[in-house]
Amino acid sequence: MEPDEMNTIPNGKGHEAGEETTAIAIKSQSDDAAHTDRTPGNAEANQAESSEFMPNADDKKTPRFTDFEGKTSFGMSVFNLGNAIMGSGILGLAYAMANTGIVLFIILLTAVAGLSLYSIHLLLKSSGVVGIRAYEQLGFRAFGTPGKMAAGIAITLQNIGAMSSYLYIVKYEFPLVIQAFLKVDNPSGEWYLNGNYLVVIVSCSVILPLALMKQLGYLGYTSGFSLSCMVFFLIAVIYKKFQVKCPFDDYAHNRTVLGFNTSVEADPGGVKITPEGDPACTPHLFNLNSQAAYTVPILAFAFVCHPEVLPIYTELRNPTKTKMQHISNISIGVMYIMYLLAALFGYLTFIDKVEAELLHTYSRIDPYDTLILCVRLAVLTAVTLTVPIVLFPVRRAIQQLFFPNKTFWWPRHIAIAVTLLTLINLLVIFAPNILGIFGVIGATSAPCLIFIFPAVFYIRIVPEEEEPMRSAPKILAACFAFLGVLFMVMSISFIIIDWTSGTSKGSSGH
Repeated sequence: MEPDEMNTIPNGKGHEAGEETTAIAIKSQSDDAAHTDRTPGNAEANQAESSEFMPNADDKKTPRFTDFEGKTSFGMSVFNLGNAIMGSGILGLAYAMANTGIVLFIILLTAVAGLSLYSIHLLLKSSGVVGIRAYEQLGFRAFGTPGKMAAGIAITLQNIGAMSSYLYIVKYEFPLVIQAFLKVDNPSGEWYLNGNYLVVIVSCSVILPLALMKQLGYLGYTSGFSLSCMVFFLIAVIYKKFQVKCPFDDYAHNRTVLGFNTSVEADPGGVKITPEGDPACTPHLFNLNSQAAYTVPILAFAFVCHPEVLPIYTELRNPTKTKMQHISNISIGVMYIMYLLAALFGYLTFIDKVEAELLHTYSRIDPYDTLILCVRLAVLTAVTLTVPIVLFPVRRAIQQLFFPNKTFWWPRHIAIAVTLLTLINLLVIFAPNILGIFGVIGATSAPCLIFIFPAVFYIRIVPEEEEPMRSAPKILAACFAFLGVLFMVMSISFIIIDWTSGTSKGSSGH
């Protein structure tokens, strides 16, 4: 590594991609630049790289204010990773449970959480071996430029698809929430009930300012608020379980039904509130039906956060692999509990009548229910605040692909964020059907980022002297990659079936 390049690292000005993913980019860039002058096998060069990124590799280095490393606390990192995991997909988990039964759902959800933790372990292990905390640079180290391009493109497409789906929710749900709050039954073209206007306003007033932050760690506060909104959603779902009686009728018939004697029998434990002998109000422990297979890819992608793991790792104060693994364990553990409770109580409330979007089922009972309207607004807030978190890795991927050796520059940092948000807004406003295309992209890129890339990078990066190719860890990683291929084939197959049959059973939003 050139001496002048080394001197640019400590003051935080030598990394371009580090703007959003912080120190990750410090490594990414210097690594790319270094590879133009030397081969990856140069031990001395590798040692220089490692000294930049490995924890405590250089004890003499004193943190400075301009450093991107070591600024984010443990708690804020948990908030950011939790927010990256939590998406709109939680609204469809009760429907997934209805199609699998309670026990099978819990088994699948537990398995997926364990697989996600294992995937993060592979990423952190690979990162620790070579001292790189950038997904694209791991790909570069493992497979050269093709590996870097594959990782960068997968992250870009996956996260642009996620952001588009989030803003799509804002476009169609926000006007309905406002309309319900104002009790406007027949809108007459008011601008504040136009989803196109609202999505632009939200993008410019909320998302863009947050996306312009120089460091991902600063979003810990908004991530904490976003997660608190989802906690409010969960509390409301649990509360509604004890308020809504089964079976329920649509809003148009509610007043009539309430006048009848339905012979409702309340269970003291609150698990069942059902009329005698009504099978529609009996939860199923196992319920394999024609839709059960569709829940596998939905659950497989329930803990997608892998593009954000390494950027968060880079900004962590006093970063170590063990500490980052603990952050991942806590984040996925908390999300697991929230997913399970939301699915369980949502399912127990409506049993087989639960819809693919849980909140729409509540609206069938009373579209003007103040609590549910507040919950829908909270979910919209949470989804909106997730967009900046998802945008950061995309911007870093773009910088790694097109400006790998450039120093940080505010105009470029701002221009990429504005361009991305403008593109996504145009897609959501003028081409909403593009979400179907993003569904296929997501079914391809998500398995790559969660299963395939971490496994094959691990196999290629961890030296054979440390772990031979036929060692148990590498064989397990190879099986993990194969599992990702199976999920990819399964997801794409279901999407094609949906398209040919005109349904949307296999769709899922993260």
